[in-house]
Amino acid sequence: MKMESVYLAGLGTYVPDLVTTEQAVRSGWYDAAAREASGLESVAIAGSLSAPDMAVRAAEVAVARSGRAPEDFGALLHSSAYHQGPDGWSPPHYILANTLGTPITAMEVKQGCQGMLSSLAVAGHRLAGEPRKSAVLLTAADNYSAPLVDRWTTSRLSVFGDGAAAAVVCRDRGFAEVLSVGTYSAPAMEALHRGAEPVFPPAVTVGRELDYEARVTFWMDEWAKGNTPPMAHPGEVLQTALDEALEDAGLTADDITRVCHPSATLEALRDQWLDPLGFSLERGIWEHTKKVGHISAADVFIGLEYLWTTRQVGPGDKVLLFTGSPGFEAGCAIVEIVSGPAE
Repeated sequence: MKMESVYLAGLGTYVPDLVTTEQAVRSGWYDAAAREASGLESVAIAGSLSAPDMAVRAAEVAVARSGRAPEDFGALLHSSAYHQGPDGWSPPHYILANTLGTPITAMEVKQGCQGMLSSLAVAGHRLAGEPRKSAVLLTAADNYSAPLVDRWTTSRLSVFGDGAAAAVVCRDRGFAEVLSVGTYSAPAMEALHRGAEPVFPPAVTVGRELDYEARVTFWMDEWAKGNTPPMAHPGEVLQTALDEALEDAGLTADDITRVCHPSATLEALRDQWLDPLGFSLERGIWEHTKKVGHISAADVFIGLEYLWTTRQVGPGDKVLLFTGSPGFEAGCAIVEIVSGPAE
């Protein structure tokens, strides 16, 4: 999808204190061999600070950097992968009340780790059809310091980190122009993330822990019985989305300066994402992601802020943001840096 006159005017992030993986091994949380193989150095852990409160902190920075007034905004879109607070409560309106404080629509985009990228596409559509407002606020946050999650063992592909990101999307100007967004899904793969778990009642209502590894084990057992899982390689799904985004932006992969990818173990990052796309580890942000953990929907925007604020990208550079979500769906966005951060 080609984007016309859509800009990122401000980014903000909140990444809490880091706990080293070495400390996690000493504390008995993380297996020593798994740590060695992962390449991960540390993980951001928020303790009791809620995900919506982290989103508020990130949003305050993004709005301030954007220079936009509250009355410029037409919507707030919040994304998350895990529970945000009380059932029957609205996290996006809590974030809205504690940031812009204006009577605009606020909603959740529940698409797992891809939520904030998809929100970017929705924001572009909204700005195209809403002449009275010139900005949309995007937020994403998660806190996995919850009783039914073991961040260290629930997935062999990553260790879950806590944190938040926010972005101000505008129609007129910003520090980066959004050139295109591409998405592609393999819906039969939804069963991989479901495993043997019943759809009802929801796991959290019966006190069942989040455990992706149990679902992997289920499908490995099924495969051994001759029942082939509904498989497609994540990299192939993402490649289709990337091809669309590159075509719409009028670019090739060689035009991409840097790549903002999700945080994952080194093997998973290379096998599932970078190698299939033909991007080297050096073009990515491994030096950053190995320190913070997988912060769900906020991951790639935290990565973009890292590249931009450390001046590893500058005017004219094209940056690819990509991630994936259960479903299975992959998405990407290509942005061109217009200006560097203020001194």
